[in-house]
Amino acid sequence: MIAIVALIFVVLSEYYGFLLVKQASMRFRGALSVLILYSYLVINAVLWIYFISYRYWGFRPAYQEIKSIFAVLFIALAAWKFVALCFLLTEDIYRIFRFSTKKFFSGSENNFSGTPMKRSEFIQKTAIVSASVPAGALIFGAINNAYNYQFRRVRLSFSHLPAAFDGFTIVQLSDIHSGSLTRKEPVLHAIEKINALHPDLIVFTGDLVNHVADEISEYAEIFSRLTAVHGVLSITGNHDYGDYVAWNSLKEKQANFQKLLQWHKDMGWHILLNENKLIEKDGSQLAVLGCENWSARLHFPRYGNLGKAMKGAEGAPFKILLSHDPSHWDAEVRPYFPDIDLTLSGHTHGFQFGIESRFIKWSPVQLAYKQWAGLYSEGSQYLYVNRGFGFIGYPGRVGILPEITIIELHRS
Repeated sequence: MIAIVALIFVVLSEYYGFLLVKQASMRFRGALSVLILYSYLVINAVLWIYFISYRYWGFRPAYQEIKSIFAVLFIALAAWKFVALCFLLTEDIYRIFRFSTKKFFSGSENNFSGTPMKRSEFIQKTAIVSASVPAGALIFGAINNAYNYQFRRVRLSFSHLPAAFDGFTIVQLSDIHSGSLTRKEPVLHAIEKINALHPDLIVFTGDLVNHVADEISEYAEIFSRLTAVHGVLSITGNHDYGDYVAWNSLKEKQANFQKLLQWHKDMGWHILLNENKLIEKDGSQLAVLGCENWSARLHFPRYGNLGKAMKGAEGAPFKILLSHDPSHWDAEVRPYFPDIDLTLSGHTHGFQFGIESRFIKWSPVQLAYKQWAGLYSEGSQYLYVNRGFGFIGYPGRVGILPEITIIELHRS
């Protein structure tokens, strides 16, 4: 049923997109009109070929820039066609309603009062202008915002935090998605800025790659430069298991996952697979639990075992959980592990699209996730959802910018 609705939606978008371009091209004469129309058809066809075939390109660093450009154009044009559909379909529904009512009621057809422009012409021009706004925003977001890293500082106070950890700083990275990255310079600059903070601990909360372990190969040397007093702790996210790749065999898939784990180690990261690490300072302890991917949404994998991750850390006076999917917090963490003080997650990317200001915080992703960006609390427990370092699908950001989080722990 969903596939049928999606197909109808695509057909209507294509039809009304073509209709709008055709009507607009008719304002020009001769060869220019034909050139505009056929250029649109060719570009649209090429982008659809990309969309259908991109999974078969495989992972090759040389292709990433090309794939990014095609992805931006495809998504921008899709947004343009969607807005065109909204306007022109509404106009057609109105015309059908008007035609039907004229069969039963008398009255002449009028244009807008006081303007020489016909109603259909007004709708057409409004559709072109309105459709260009989201399309332009998506192109701008890819050019300007994909690597526009925002350092967000969060200060949290706990009465039971050991005095030795008062002022303890944690830098959180999440969702690097190295298979989507195409520019090394801004990534290196971000790493240098992190190191300049001299954090006590750096944590990474999953999705190092999109699909294949070797996607990190081009950036491993850069991320291996991360330094902190207590090192870098990491976990896996849903994309790290290779579940979205048609492997030739289970053995091949497992080998890819083992290679991913080796990349973590080669970068000097300590990956936690349903286990924990006790950090000691001045005779006191702080436990960091690392849970493999666990989601309350069944279409995402559940490899995590929080009970197993807790073993050996039960006596720690303060506990931090690294868990990729924020839905884990409401589903398992809060009901069954009330002694986990702080959970750090990622996964949502804030949809890479939305509005964040002093007065408004909105993204389509909140339709699927109750906690999707920033800080949340229930009772004495906290959850922080990082907006993601990288991107996937759409190679950019609109409104929801990439994030590096600085968390300060204080004793109240």
